[in-house]
Amino acid sequence: MVQAWYMDEVAADPWRPHRAEPSRPVSLEQLRRLGVLYWKLDADKYENDPELEKIRKERNYSWMDIITICKDKLPNYEEKIKMFYEEHLHLDEEIRYVLEGSGYFDVRDEDDRWIRIFMEKGDMITLPAGIYHRFTLDEQNYVKAMRLFVGEPVWTAYNRPADHFAARGQYLAFLAQMA
Repeated sequence: MVQAWYMDEVAADPWRPHRAEPSRPVSLEQLRRLGVLYWKLDADKYENDPELEKIRKERNYSWMDIITICKDKLPNYEEKIKMFYEEHLHLDEEIRYVLEGSGYFDVRDEDDRWIRIFMEKGDMITLPAGIYHRFTLDEQNYVKAMRLFVGEPVWTAYNRPADHFAARGQYLAFLAQMA
């Protein structure tokens, strides 16, 4: 099952866990109230997984590819890692399914505090459009993930501040309803 927690305030070494002291775990229900959805799937059978196909059909995830993030496989690795870790939002959902390795998605809660979500093999997550977030590898320095989209992929990230986008306003309205 996925692990999530509030982060400490230390900015150095983003690949470390950065658990707040005392520890403040975050439940799947808390993530759901932020619009973050989670599934645990069998990554060994992702090519023929009826559960994954069911999710894709229900949520209209029609496009997918696979990305491997490590020094040997990702062109412009250092630049990309810095870009992924820059706080940003998207105008569409971000869907990632970890097939191998691990990493961290950090999301902002309703009070603008960082929550770190540890993702490992078999974890699939959907971040809602308009949520501020970032991604980094952990100490293993390797992840292979499926990226899913509704329709054609849109890769544009809007670094914070990006509050003027309709997707951000809609997300804030969603948070207000959940409060």
